[in-house]
Amino acid sequence: MRPLTDTTPKPLLAAGGKPLIVWHLEKLAALCVRDVVVNVSWLADRFEPALGDGSRWGLRLHYSHEGAPPLETGGGMLHALRLLDDAPFIAVNGDIWSDYDFARLPAEPEGDAHLVLVDNPAHNSAGDFALDGADVRSDGASKLTFSGIGVYRPALLHDWRDIIGSVPGVHLEPPRFKLAPLLRAAMTNDRVTGAHHPGRWTDVGTPERLAQLDATLG
Repeated sequence: MRPLTDTTPKPLLAAGGKPLIVWHLEKLAALCVRDVVVNVSWLADRFEPALGDGSRWGLRLHYSHEGAPPLETGGGMLHALRLLDDAPFIAVNGDIWSDYDFARLPAEPEGDAHLVLVDNPAHNSAGDFALDGADVRSDGASKLTFSGIGVYRPALLHDWRDIIGSVPGVHLEPPRFKLAPLLRAAMTNDRVTGAHHPGRWTDVGTPERLAQLDATLG
């Protein structure tokens, strides 16, 4: 995303007149969510001046500083648990945009996670996971792309060391590791459900994709 991200972290890049993360905050506020943890790493000091304490949306924002380099999705989620209670929580990637209605997310997932899957974009044509009815599998005849929108139980992370093993980053403090191995392990025990969202979704991974999204939202 450079040169855009030389001065602005991806979640604060604007599309349709407001930062990507603000689209998410507005949806969360509409669900009557009150406490939101924002994981920050690259240009972490830019977030609070831009978003404040969240009161303009009726939210309470808490900032979880990952340090540099970032902790990956799994490590970042584990690090943020100290700011959450034991209830299921919504997690949304800060560098995506979608017209998905957050009200469709289950308040209580049947297993340890519920994932929103979308049609495969050109840059991820092989997909990530497959839907088998309401269950999500690692593999299947027709794989879809994980949208970066999901609901999780803290239990998903309880045995993370046993699942992740000794990979680079796990011995750091806080540890750095990916979320996908934990999800795949839960899938083997039928602990991950999901749904297909056929609507609009953009992974804002290049300046060109951001420009295209901005043009459609403008």
